Amino acid sequence: MKVNKIVVLQLMMSMVLMLGTASCSKKSSSSHASRATGWDVDSQNGTAARNAGKKQQAGPGLVFVEGGTFTMGKVQDDVMHDWNNTPTQQHVQSFYMDETEVTNGMYLEYLEWLKKVFPPTEENYKNIYEGASPDTLVWRNRLGYNETMTNNYLRHPSYADYPVVGVNWIQAVEFSKWRTDRVNEAVLEKNGYLKKGAKTQDVSAESIFNTETYVASPTSTYGGNEELVLKKNPSGKRTKPGKDGAVEEKNVYAQRSSGIILPEYRLPTEAEWEYAAAADVGQREYNIYKGQKKYPWSGDYTRSAKRKNKGDQLANFKQGNGDYGGIAGWSDDGADITNKVKSYAANDFGLYDMAGNVAEWVADVYRPIIDNEANDFNYYRGNQYAKNKIGKDGKIEIVTTASIKYDTLSNGKVIARNLPGEIAQVPVDEQETYLRQNFSTSDNINYRDGDKQSSRFFDFGDSESGPKPDQAMYNSPKHNVTVDSLGKMIRKYDNSSKRTTLIDDKVRVYKGGSWRDRAYWLDPAQRRYFPQDMATDYIGFRCAMSRVGAKTERRKSPRN
Repeated sequence: MKVNKIVVLQLMMSMVLMLGTASCSKKSSSSHASRATGWDVDSQNGTAARNAGKKQQAGPGLVFVEGGTFTMGKVQDDVMHDWNNTPTQQHVQSFYMDETEVTNGMYLEYLEWLKKVFPPTEENYKNIYEGASPDTLVWRNRLGYNETMTNNYLRHPSYADYPVVGVNWIQAVEFSKWRTDRVNEAVLEKNGYLKKGAKTQDVSAESIFNTETYVASPTSTYGGNEELVLKKNPSGKRTKPGKDGAVEEKNVYAQRSSGIILPEYRLPTEAEWEYAAAADVGQREYNIYKGQKKYPWSGDYTRSAKRKNKGDQLANFKQGNGDYGGIAGWSDDGADITNKVKSYAANDFGLYDMAGNVAEWVADVYRPIIDNEANDFNYYRGNQYAKNKIGKDGKIEIVTTASIKYDTLSNGKVIARNLPGEIAQVPVDEQETYLRQNFSTSDNINYRDGDKQSSRFFDFGDSESGPKPDQAMYNSPKHNVTVDSLGKMIRKYDNSSKRTTLIDDKVRVYKGGSWRDRAYWLDPAQRRYFPQDMATDYIGFRCAMSRVGAKTERRKSPRN
């Protein structure tokens, strides 16, 4: 019996040790325990760790484009002999893109907001609304009657779902910034970080929500109106009881680490746009890649071969001289100018009108070559790095009505380049570039193509030498248009006979064929350029947004 008691006691002690070990293991593997320190991240207010794994939500109007490798550019059908689409292998990260072009209805929402916040009747704001308005005179033709479109295309409800035109590249960029702020404003309000109804209140010019201002200094948002900017307990849990009883966790503002603030809406890069338009993902069957497409759809023809809609045009484009849609009837493409978005089938990424309807602005500055020797990942020419401006008091400087900056375009139009509530920006300096290997200057537009080292006149043996103004690689006209204190436009045209090109740092790439173009331009690889401050009746745009986190949205690997 004595021996049996000893055995029982040993067994009981073993069970206690086993239970204790299991308990410890369970505690150490808690979802709230940091993998770095083992600490309970909730009790340490570790927002970043607590939100680990939170997935990015797609912004309004966007569809997911899974990234990958593709051949950017082609040489087939190079009837223009410009050799500016030589094929290069590139890789694009996953991103989001507008399902359709930005429509008149979407752009009018932007204009109405500007009109409400910056009344054009007030002297301080008279150029903001007008500067953002599309140029409706782009429809006019010396030998054509197009006044109907001039007067109605932008604002008549019949055209609400048609792509906006008459918008220059600068205006498209400003629209994208506005859209970023309005979307994030709604997201923060929905998640309880802004007072309910804050986004629809009577906002004044000095009390505008700006995403970057909120992230850098939440109390400066809405002009410093802290009644609208709320703190929140992210987890909703309470700490363990202390001497004074249970105490709620510390309330905080939303941060990048909260995982709810979306990246900015922006123009897609040329590589992103071409990759999304080509949608080569649709050419793969049973892991067999069938080759690059000629158009955003499969096949070498512009009419459908499917039995259900056999013979229908797959895009809106000019079919020949004097033929913008075909003979009236079933064989017509359904449009003579632009057409309602989603009138034609989407490509394999679910994107509409990536060929035809309107050509589209992309972010890149135009150069005849794509320098894949310098970079073959997320290729983009146009980086101009900036940072927040810090005032003498050590705080970020917020743009006010008095500090709005305006630019006068080549046609005399005045456009606001920043708005109240934004953080003032300055180019990066030596503090950011010193001893770096990946970049050395703020402005990288001319890197390896356009700076004096790129010119055949550059003498590598003499640091002081370089091309003269008339020997620069891109020797374009240097026009100067300004407005005097009385509002009178002063034009100074460059009449030099030694200019050799129209390419400079202010011409941007546009992609895709339009209702004015022949089928040749429907090829996603084709590329053209246009001054960034000018607009036409055949160029529109759509927005993109970078993807953060995982490359794919697939839940399982195809191998599983």
